[in-house]
Amino acid sequence: MGVVSMQQASFDVQSFRRALGMFATGITVMTTRAADGSPVGLTVNSFNAVSLAPPLIVWSLSRHLAQRAAFEQCQHYAVNVLGADQESLSRNFASKLPNRFADLVWEEGIDGIPLLQGCCAHFEVRNEVRHAGGDHLLFLSEVLRFERFERDPLLYFSGAYRHMAPLL
Repeated sequence: MGVVSMQQASFDVQSFRRALGMFATGITVMTTRAADGSPVGLTVNSFNAVSLAPPLIVWSLSRHLAQRAAFEQCQHYAVNVLGADQESLSRNFASKLPNRFADLVWEEGIDGIPLLQGCCAHFEVRNEVRHAGGDHLLFLSEVLRFERFERDPLLYFSGAYRHMAPLL
């Protein structure tokens, strides 16, 4: 496929999405507590580090998702970086199931935010800055605590879950 320009009258959003999909990402589940104290979570692959000093991360959330209000209003949330064996967990938190936390084992972090078990890493963050970004809301937040575990990550590439292969 040739070069597609933003100036073209018929900008193809699906082609743009497929081109973005050529960038392999890890998979995270963002978790927090709603105003009523219930746990909230969703699958996200738009997570990145911004700064080491101070420790800052960024991610984006579709403005159309029901979880938006909980993440806009919370003081703290967690980034749970999923392991290679957690594809079903990713699918669960990407679904429209009413209780995504049913039958899950998790611990509580700062302010009771859910920390999912079996992950590669957890980042507990302070919800600081939010910016409008087209059809998404960008979150820029300070990492307060983190933990790393020796596990292979779950990856997403070209519209599909992937797993790392050892280099030969």
